[in-house]
This record gives sequence, structure tokens and C-alpha cells, in this order.
Amino acid sequence: MIISHTHKFIFLKTTKTAGTSIEIALSEFCGPQDIITPISPEDEKTRSTLGYIGPQNCILPFAAYSFSDMLYFLIKGKRRRYFNHISAKLVRRFIGAEIWRSYFKFCFARNPWDRAVSQFYWRRAEGAPHTFSEFVDSRNMKSLRKKGYGLYTINNEVAVDRVCLYENMTEELAYLSERLHLPGKLTLPRTKSSSRRDKQHYQTLFEQVDRDKVADLFAEEISLLGYEF
Repeated sequence: MIISHTHKFIFLKTTKTAGTSIEIALSEFCGPQDIITPISPEDEKTRSTLGYIGPQNCILPFAAYSFSDMLYFLIKGKRRRYFNHISAKLVRRFIGAEIWRSYFKFCFARNPWDRAVSQFYWRRAEGAPHTFSEFVDSRNMKSLRKKGYGLYTINNEVAVDRVCLYENMTEELAYLSERLHLPGKLTLPRTKSSSRRDKQHYQTLFEQVDRDKVADLFAEEISLLGYEF
């Protein structure tokens, strides 16, 4: 997640949408006052090698605390902070209504069936024993929805100015470079590319019952963005 005061934008990071690569690319154009959340140590090495700014300004200042935030701090001894897959609702509360309203807010979305397959291979690379049908029935799918449509909506309404499409990555990056008035073009580094060696089309993994389950769970996003199986 990035909040750039330099270029007045807020990037919300959904899962399995090349979010880490986009985040690293955006870091090239960030300044010392911008908010950048941490990514994995391996990906931070990539960001550092490229010479881009890393995690900074993630801890919420006490001046922005609500009563519940202060109570949480007094009881738990932990500070509120921005984090990797933080929701639009929480960012709006943390950053304040004026900045939220005036900054350009965007995220990326991906065909839910394709995204489910990508997440399946990612979880399997981490050692998850599921078959694909078991994965579709697991809580991983609810988490996938939460860190997608559930992240960029508030009360079931889209809260960002643009939902960029993963499938149109080249065009979206060109649009963002111009819209954000960046002094250069966004170029994505390669990250997290080793978890899936099987590159067959996502449709080949789906039985009809699993296809329907994904359609039901992601119905709002499918309708919003016009995705088809």
C-alpha cells in the first residue's frame, strides 16, 4: 500500500494482481514524506537493488488516533499502522476525509476464476495439501474476496477512483503514468514468479461445480467489471 503526498495518489494493494510488482514500480517515484508499507524480505531486496525507497512512515501518528485507537494502544501497547493489504475503509479513517477525497485512489482487479487458480498455486507452493476443488471450498477463497472486492469497497460500494484491470496491464500502467504525472514510465520488476510452473489456461482446472462456486462468491465483482469465465 502506498500513499504518495508527492503525487497525490493512494494505491490499495489487492492479492494476486501483480500488486507487489506495481508497488515496487510506484516506489521509484515516492518522496520522503510518502507512506510505503513493507513487503516480503525477498521483494524488499528487489526494491533496494533497484534503488527505490522502501518501507517508511507506516506508523499512524498519535494526532490521528481515535478514542478506540488510543484505548487499543493503552491496553495492547501497540501502535496503529498502515499495512500491506489494508482496506479502503481503514485507510480513509487513518488518513482523514480531506486527503482521501482529494487524492486519486486506485487498485487492480483480476478475473476471479484466474485469480483463484493463481492463489491455489501460490498456496500449494507454500505446502498447502489441497486439491483444487478442496481449495475452492476452503476459507482461502473468502480471504481472496476480502483482499479484492472487499478491500476496495466500503459498504459494498466502490471507494476508489479507478479499478484497473490486470488483464490490461500495459494500458493501465501507461494510463497511471500519465494520470499521476509521473516523471517517467511505470516499469514492473519480476517478483514472486516461481510459485507456478504449470502455465495452462485457468479454465482447464475447473469442474462446473467449482466454476459456479467462484461465480457465486465473486458475483458482485464479476457484475461490476464484466468478467466472464
